[in-house]
Amino acid sequence: MLAASVEYVNRLTPGFSGGVPVEAPADEAKAVGDALAAIGYPRPSVEAADARRMATLAGRMRTVFEAAHSGELDKAAGEINALLLDTNARPQLDRREKGWSLHFHGPDDGLVNGWAAGCAAGLALAVGSDLAGRLGVCDAPQCDRVFVDTSRNGQRRFCSPQCQSRVKAAAHRARQSPTD
Repeated sequence: MLAASVEYVNRLTPGFSGGVPVEAPADEAKAVGDALAAIGYPRPSVEAADARRMATLAGRMRTVFEAAHSGELDKAAGEINALLLDTNARPQLDRREKGWSLHFHGPDDGLVNGWAAGCAAGLALAVGSDLAGRLGVCDAPQCDRVFVDTSRNGQRRFCSPQCQSRVKAAAHRARQSPTD
C-alpha cells in the first residue's frame, strides 16, 4: 500500500518533478488508472467523482509524507489517524491466487474507500515502525515528488535516479566553473 500511496501522491498532486512543473491532472480518472497500473493492478473504470475523491486523498497523503520527511511525526500520525477514521479501515484476510493476503477495507468497499483505507493503513504501519524516517520528499531543487526509502542504509534523498543525476551534474559543473 505504500507503493500505491507514492503513486497517488506523485500522479495526482501538483508541484514539481525533476525541475518541471507538474499540474494537477486534467483527467483525474486516467491518472488514478495509471497509478493502479504502475503498481500492477488492472486498470479499473473510474467515475469522475471517485477520481476527485482520490485526488483529495492524495493531497492528504502528501501531508503525511512531508511531515514524516521533516521529522514531524506527530503531524503525520494525526493526519493518518484522521484518514483511518474517515475510511473506518478494518483489517481483513482475502483469498487470492497465491493464498491469503491482508487487506484493509471500510464498510464501503468501493474503489475510493477501499484504496483510501489500504493506503491509510500502510502509512500507519510505516509511521508506527522503523519506516517512519523512510517516507521522503525529493531533495532535488524544483522537485517535490515523494518516495519510500527501501535502501539498505536508509540514506535515499531523491525520488529517482534522474533527480540524483541532475543534482550531481549541477554540483560537478559548480566545482568546474572558474571562480572570479
